[in-house]
Amino acid sequence: MTEFNLIRLDVRDGIAVLTLNRPDKRNAISDDMRSELIAALERVSADRAIRALVLTGEGKGFCAGGDVAGMQRRMDAPPGEVGFNGWTRQQRVHHSVALLHNMPKPTIAAVNGGANGLGADMAMACDFVIASESASFAWSYINRGLIPDGGGMYFLPRRTGLSKAKELIFSGRKVEAPEALQLGIADRLSSSPESLLADALGWAAALSHGSPTALGLGKSILNQSFELSADQVFAQGSQAQGICYTSTEHRESVLAFLAKSAAAKG
Repeated sequence: MTEFNLIRLDVRDGIAVLTLNRPDKRNAISDDMRSELIAALERVSADRAIRALVLTGEGKGFCAGGDVAGMQRRMDAPPGEVGFNGWTRQQRVHHSVALLHNMPKPTIAAVNGGANGLGADMAMACDFVIASESASFAWSYINRGLIPDGGGMYFLPRRTGLSKAKELIFSGRKVEAPEALQLGIADRLSSSPESLLADALGWAAALSHGSPTALGLGKSILNQSFELSADQVFAQGSQAQGICYTSTEHRESVLAFLAKSAAAKG
């Protein structure tokens, strides 16, 4: 299915597996890799035959964050261009994270090793996180004189609470898998490192067997629920439910229930 070089995209029984594939660089995100990532996420989002997405990394690391070589090139740019070049790059970073966050189907980060900086942010952009016993998370931007730019300042407080998110971002310290589970950074730990992907695929299948229409619409509202008032959530829910009433999945399930009920009475 794929012509990519720096990532792999495979579909297994309706579940897309997107693998970051720069193991020699611990899957650090280069500009070229980001372009491939954006193209792959757009493809998965648009393909109605794909019910869910699992994001993981090749080798021992999940994602080491941004590519340091790219940082060097940015610093070497003429002073008058550094700011605009950085802004342009940020638009691409935010586009890739937004595609992951707003994917209209369930997403799971299967964290197989270190998730640092942008890698940790990308994991948090997924709906769910399953981690191997060798996984770790670090918002290490502070060590490069930076702030989290991949959504960490939005996603992390929603998982850990504000004060804990501040502590992790201000210190840049490493969070090992057991603590990540305790803090809510990870939702599950895999039964073994070898079973991480299989566990993620099984979970994705369980999450995605229902109506794609209801899943996509429900996720879009839930993603905004902390920012919206109750009345706004109710209003968006009413509109989404009206769409669900017209869906093939709803019609077929109701007709099947009625037929079964009629057969039982007869």
